[in-house]
Amino acid sequence: MKKTLVVMLAIVALAATGCKKKEEAPQGMAPETGAPAQMPAGAAPGGDPHAGLKPQEIPAGSGHKGKVIETMDSAGYTYVQVEENGQKLWVAVMQTKVKVGDTVEFPDSPPMVNFQSKTLKRTFDKIIFAPGLRVSSK
Repeated sequence: MKKTLVVMLAIVALAATGCKKKEEAPQGMAPETGAPAQMPAGAAPGGDPHAGLKPQEIPAGSGHKGKVIETMDSAGYTYVQVEENGQKLWVAVMQTKVKVGDTVEFPDSPPMVNFQSKTLKRTFDKIIFAPGLRVSSK
């Protein structure tokens, strides 16, 4: 009886210890890298995580290159349809100044399939989300 009671208490103690909340990363730290998160000044937690961030500068020859045939802005993003070697491709970046006729370059990454934009009330068959665009007027 005493042996059973001791074993039961040990199991309860182990369970209670194992259920304690694990230590979380300090506020303002990115969990994957341990680097400080880049939250813009005045941004509220739980708000738009991209508010105040700017698109990355893209070097020449970074991947895709084509002519802008359609563009629209919505919810902090710029959606651009690009014609590259006779193929049409959609790319989305953080809001960027771009116009029809511009030549743009952006890095290659796997496209999202059947992406639904709630703000545009539209589904894109395939779309690449890029960190930025290199824009030229050529």
